[in-house]
Amino acid sequence: MPTSPQNDKTLSVSELNGIARSILEAELDDVWVEGELSNLAKPSSGHLYFTLKDDKAQIRCALFRNRGRLLRFEPDNGLRVRVNGRVSLYEPRGDYQLIVNRMEPAGEGALQQAFEQLKRKLFKAGLFDEALKKSLPPFPDTIGIVTSPSGAAVRDILQILQRRYRRANVIVYPVQVQGDGSAEQIVAAIKTANRRNELDLLILTRGGGSIEDLWSFNDERVAKAIHASDLPIISAVGHEIDFTIADFVADLRAPTPSAAAEIATPEQAGLLQLLAAHETRLKALIKSKVTAQQASIDNLRRRLEQCSPSTRLQQQRQRLDELERRLVYSISRRLDNARHQLLVTARPLSGLRPLQQIKMAREQLLQLKTYLKQHMREQLKRRHHHVDSLSTALNLLNPDHVLGRGYAIVSRAENGEVISHANELSQGECVNIRFSDGCRKANITDE
Repeated sequence: MPTSPQNDKTLSVSELNGIARSILEAELDDVWVEGELSNLAKPSSGHLYFTLKDDKAQIRCALFRNRGRLLRFEPDNGLRVRVNGRVSLYEPRGDYQLIVNRMEPAGEGALQQAFEQLKRKLFKAGLFDEALKKSLPPFPDTIGIVTSPSGAAVRDILQILQRRYRRANVIVYPVQVQGDGSAEQIVAAIKTANRRNELDLLILTRGGGSIEDLWSFNDERVAKAIHASDLPIISAVGHEIDFTIADFVADLRAPTPSAAAEIATPEQAGLLQLLAAHETRLKALIKSKVTAQQASIDNLRRRLEQCSPSTRLQQQRQRLDELERRLVYSISRRLDNARHQLLVTARPLSGLRPLQQIKMAREQLLQLKTYLKQHMREQLKRRHHHVDSLSTALNLLNPDHVLGRGYAIVSRAENGEVISHANELSQGECVNIRFSDGCRKANITDE
């Protein structure tokens, strides 16, 4: 067996791996490698571990969280990428690996691919949902502009506002609109505008450029800041043919900065004409409404004089109770019919497990139930309102109200008969006089 000379140093495994790591990191400290992602792992630490391979070989890779936050796309197995980093060795296992600093999609259209991938991701997350978009204020007092203070975009917007809507105050939040750190500045400006609560509307804008120039507005952090904004935001990035992620998340997209200023404001001259026309129409409408209401009041007064309000009130209450019973019965019957129809429909299909049809039937049943409940509430509300109106009218006819204005009711003391005319009484006859606060007896002294 071969033996080592006494003066040769015998290395431990740890020492050998340490030496190998030092050599690898010194010789291969900045390399670019292209390959296909596989075995992608995303632990809770936020680091990414994966294998980069081609048709002949593979290498293990690690992308730590602080670098992973800078990615412009979502890595996935099977995606071809270019990575930059340093070659190292994981000493506890002796594994040869690549510590990645940067990663980008490989091949032509890499930025476009990253754009489409982020677009799909944010769409699935609901950031483009039209139902969540805020409406623009019709007459904004203060408009904010997030843009470069030296760019043409801000000059175009100010020129349009000066011509169309001089009353608006404008606050410019200066940011860098391209290059390193620009996305962070845009996010900070949006947050600052919301925190200060000094605006009615915010315009996010810059002039045209290449996809690289506009990339800050395709940043996921910018998209989330727009989505989280309490202020309505107009996105006016680039020219009419340019589309960014900010355009899809914003409450409204304008094709150009000038168009954003026009969309955000009404035209002052046209607005004054519109106000004058509305004033004329409003006066005519008020006059018509007053006339109609007066006629309705007169009609109601005549109807109250022709019948007993207490009887009508009781009838309406009975009618309301009857309608309530009929509504409850109708709802119950419709629900029973719907359940029966669902069972009849589902029975022949039960062996085939028609989950989709059952789901649709259930949704229809819920919609029907909601409709019937709403209909019942509306009917009850209208009837209660009618009863309250009749009750109010009855109270107005209450004799006690008349007595409170200084009138009195005279009746015979012996039988309580109400006296309407003076000639119905004879001298010496005893009467009761009812006032608003009590009764007094009196004797007739002359005829």
